[in-house]
Amino acid sequence: MNIKRAKQEIKNTIRAYQLKNADGTYRIPSIRQRPVLLMGPPGVGKTQIMEQIAEECDLPLVSYTITHHTRQSAIGLPFIQQKEYGGKTYSVTEYTMSEIIASVYDRMEETGKQEGILFIDEINCVSETLAPTMLQFLQCKTFGNQKVPAGWVIVAAGNPPEYNKSVREFDIVTLDRVKKISVEADFPVWKEFAYEQKIHGAIISYLEIRQENFCRIETTVDGKRFVTPRGWQDLSEMLYVYEELGITIDQEVVGQYLQNARVAKDFAAYLDLYAKYRTDYQVDGILKGIWKPSAIEKLRYAQFDERLSVIGLLISRLGEIFSEVQTLDEQVTACYEELKRKKAEEGELDEQIRAAFQTSVEEREQRISEAAENLECAFDFCETAFGEGQELVVFVTELTVNRYSAWFIGENGCDRYYKYNKGLLFRERQKGILEEMDEVRDLMEGRKE
Repeated sequence: MNIKRAKQEIKNTIRAYQLKNADGTYRIPSIRQRPVLLMGPPGVGKTQIMEQIAEECDLPLVSYTITHHTRQSAIGLPFIQQKEYGGKTYSVTEYTMSEIIASVYDRMEETGKQEGILFIDEINCVSETLAPTMLQFLQCKTFGNQKVPAGWVIVAAGNPPEYNKSVREFDIVTLDRVKKISVEADFPVWKEFAYEQKIHGAIISYLEIRQENFCRIETTVDGKRFVTPRGWQDLSEMLYVYEELGITIDQEVVGQYLQNARVAKDFAAYLDLYAKYRTDYQVDGILKGIWKPSAIEKLRYAQFDERLSVIGLLISRLGEIFSEVQTLDEQVTACYEELKRKKAEEGELDEQIRAAFQTSVEEREQRISEAAENLECAFDFCETAFGEGQELVVFVTELTVNRYSAWFIGENGCDRYYKYNKGLLFRERQKGILEEMDEVRDLMEGRKE
């Protein structure tokens, strides 16, 4: 499954494990609460979603990358204890509390919450001395002689053996005691995240054209060659900073993040084209309703890759504008709530405060009006350049996927978006019906035979 579905499945599991009966006992007893084992390629977002899940479920999170730990930190340090058996005193080895379990109790103290998430990353990449401890942890939910407290959901993550030579495969006994979720790289899902995180527009546009390069891990005679979603995200940060500093991004720099020479070379070449398209088509001018007839003529005869790149430039810039509007809207809303609270406490508001608030409201309305005009101009340009062709479908689809444009349109509307989106949904539904009819026909023909 993709990482978005995996995230929802983990959230559902947490809800199920923490559901209680009327008498306060857990609906699913602790012994039947299998640890979640999240398996997937590196860089796909396994670790990242755990922080999101903890925040969205309002639960404390204790997170450990187990490869950074020794057997002693995982199970505790030995010490000698005197015990009496059958009237005789013996020296017995016991262990201090595991650092990991202690961290769980520390979080309980800090937050005042008795339930949470214990996340262990890279669980199948541990050393030989720690491997039995990890098996015991998954099978019995203990580290050393200390059990994970009730109400704490265990989630572990690892990479399949084909991605990491130090991986230790789990036996059937262990796998039969976990809830295994296999995750695969999925570009359409990652693209939603990319828009939200403001990944560089050149990366999103490139991957829209070359989706096969989104996540690639190959074994060659020269070793591993790979490109991961994490690599694209980190490269995005560097692209932004290099642009601010006026430093040229070349294949050598790209190759430091995309460790597949062919993909690095291809993307570096695309970066040059992307910069050229940005200059040639002047997106900020387009969003103000200003463009040269020669640009329209050039685009009509351009390759589809170039057309998609221009749409990507438009979507990227609109996303920036809508994001700024959303931030301003949130600030004004927060200010309004604070003023309401202040008025309830003090009765009347200072006239100067009222005037300042009114000014911020007017600024928000002005920015909303300008952003709406930018969107209309973008539609004008797309209709002029592409008519109602496939490119316009792509434009409307990207507006839907982009979190910031979806928010803006949801809050402020856009008649042309609704018009084209309705047509797009109708075509998709029509396509689905035809596919269902084909399946029924094939089934009926099979029965006749």
